Amino acid sequence: MRVMLTTLAVMPLFVSAQLAVNPQLGATFQNLTDAPAGTEVKAAAGAMLGLDLRIGSRFYFQPGAFLERNSTVVSTGDSVSIEDNLVRTNLKLKALVGFNLIDGDAFRLRFNTGPTYDVLLSVDDKDDRISWNKDDFNSGSLNWNGGLGADLSIFTLETGVAYGLSKVFKEQDGFTSDAKYFTFYLTAGVVLGGAND
Repeated sequence: MRVMLTTLAVMPLFVSAQLAVNPQLGATFQNLTDAPAGTEVKAAAGAMLGLDLRIGSRFYFQPGAFLERNSTVVSTGDSVSIEDNLVRTNLKLKALVGFNLIDGDAFRLRFNTGPTYDVLLSVDDKDDRISWNKDDFNSGSLNWNGGLGADLSIFTLETGVAYGLSKVFKEQDGFTSDAKYFTFYLTAGVVLGGAND
């Protein structure tokens, strides 16, 4: 009986909590923090598509899921340089918290931070000059995200970085690398619900 009364007392908090849906489309630029020996890397343009939820008002929980297609230019060789785009497709799962630094009706400036996890779906070579295999990579990457966003009426812009906490490559056949992902992103979208109801 006590559990039922507690549940009934807490339910209005969930019902009254503001919920906003924020579909977004954007660009990513993904680099590696420490390139494997004998290679050089630099970020190239990729793309992302997905949505966040915002649960709360000025302080909110921000789960989300995005499909990302990240690209990094990899060069190898001394006298003869071979260059190829390493392209990875992953599902990014987000568990962020956010706070509206400016919390107006028509304009909000937002900060968010928290962990994300990238599930690796595929690995491709754009030009087939360097042989990459999905089995060379760890199946997922834990990251820490930080972002700054702005809402103007229902339109949103957000930029931020994701710093990899997990190693990119598997250790196998004597190969070892401390490389981690470092990703810059920029998205645009719309926010539906929440304070815009």
